[in-house]
Amino acid sequence: MAKIEISGKKSKAAELKGWAKFRFLWRVSREERKADQILKETLKRKECWFGPFKGEFGNFLGHVLPVLSWLHQQGVKIHYCGLGLHEPLMVDEQGKLIVHEFFKLRDFFAEVSPATNKTVPPADVQAEIDTWMAKAEASGMPVWNIGYHFYYWFVFRHLPERHGCRHAYDLSKVYKTRDEFSAVVFPRSKGITNRNQGEAWDYVEVADALSPYFDKVYLVGHPSQSLGQESRGNIEVSLSADNQVMLERVANASLLVTQHSGAVYLGEYLHAQPLVIFKGQGPIGSFYNTSHWVKNVGEKYKLEVAESLDEVKEFCEKLKAKYAKT
Repeated sequence: MAKIEISGKKSKAAELKGWAKFRFLWRVSREERKADQILKETLKRKECWFGPFKGEFGNFLGHVLPVLSWLHQQGVKIHYCGLGLHEPLMVDEQGKLIVHEFFKLRDFFAEVSPATNKTVPPADVQAEIDTWMAKAEASGMPVWNIGYHFYYWFVFRHLPERHGCRHAYDLSKVYKTRDEFSAVVFPRSKGITNRNQGEAWDYVEVADALSPYFDKVYLVGHPSQSLGQESRGNIEVSLSADNQVMLERVANASLLVTQHSGAVYLGEYLHAQPLVIFKGQGPIGSFYNTSHWVKNVGEKYKLEVAESLDEVKEFCEKLKAKYAKT
């Protein structure tokens, strides 16, 4: 795969010329200096306000949670504003919450589709964010305002590379409940036909293709972001807005199947091999980016790709043979 510039300041700067490019890079440099000072103050005072996060699940897993976990490791008291549905992920390896104070935003994804962290939430949620932000600014403590999109996209996401501030707790220690040879499938409904995710898949066919190779096949994910179907045989539909249900299924699984999305990061947190299914004309959009950012949460697994049901079955055969030897 040809190297593609990671989405961020370098790729954006390459699109600009002359004065526009100079202004952009000057703005990034200014925000980086501010971010460095906020990081320094946070570590000195051992307390900060961090948020708001109102965006995509993959952005939370790949960019936000690794920094929160690292700050927790440093003994920082974090006043966090974000989606309440992410709470089951925000724990250490003893299952204890990693933030000191959690200002929870309600689940609004049935009303508004998320986009990175620039989602425009419903009015009542925005009012809660505004209230939290006023408290943060009045606190006198460092404020990590990841709701400011320029800072979030061009500066905050690159902090782990610049300063090493990333950590991933082994969440399988919290959510693994039994040993079983199972697979989980995310039957994605959001953005299923684009250059990043490829063409739509028939998830009934995908589940049926996996079924002979595993003791159980679970369909998991948020109901508002997933395609529904019925349980049958060893295929169980476990769609739920309660992320703890999904986390237990993934932690117990040997294989995680999804179209290209941030869900692949769960394999690193919960010890399941990710398999990206892609249908259509390649290359897979932003796949190089995902392969790059996965280092924020670990590099235990190579991101494997299957471009047909036959390739899915071939991969399952190899995986089953591997586990039969252990």
